[in-house]
Amino acid sequence: MPQTERPLRADARRNRERILTSAGDLFARRGNDVQMEEIAAHSGLGMGTLYRHFPSKRDLLMAVVRERFQGMSQLALDAERIDDPGHALEAVLRGYLEAAEGDAAFQLAILGSQGLSWDGVEQQKVEFADIVARIIDRAVAAGRLRADFSVADFPMLACGIMSTMYFQPGGNADWRRHLDLVLAGIRAPGTPG
Repeated sequence: MPQTERPLRADARRNRERILTSAGDLFARRGNDVQMEEIAAHSGLGMGTLYRHFPSKRDLLMAVVRERFQGMSQLALDAERIDDPGHALEAVLRGYLEAAEGDAAFQLAILGSQGLSWDGVEQQKVEFADIVARIIDRAVAAGRLRADFSVADFPMLACGIMSTMYFQPGGNADWRRHLDLVLAGIRAPGTPG
């Protein structure tokens, strides 16, 4: 095993988890405004320990987003098992958005704001997109979605709805209404809600 891939010692693994938990909590509440000093203090660890695990705030934010996004593939797989193809798509879109509700860091990463990118999350993103593509193809083939709806439309819809969450923090009541309107617009004509 190469030197860089050695497993962490138990204490180092615990420290890394404490940092990720603290950062996840703070980023979720305040987004990119959180400072590394605050994360170290919140985790009860020193700055040296924090920087040993994560050389920059961007590295730490992407690690938090990567962990968060790993759950999205499972969400999509669960939705794919739903018998009704239209309900399967609605379940994955609704679940994706509910996972982002109240998590400013995840919203920020998905919206691509302030120069954040998907570095290090490519595999999870591709896996999620592949599952969502199968769900969409099945729903279109079953006549539950508009015939022109494709997997490329999913991120556009999700980002549009997520922007309602991000730019109207502290209530987010409007994002569910936004989702209902979007779903009504993408259903095939004559398909019941």
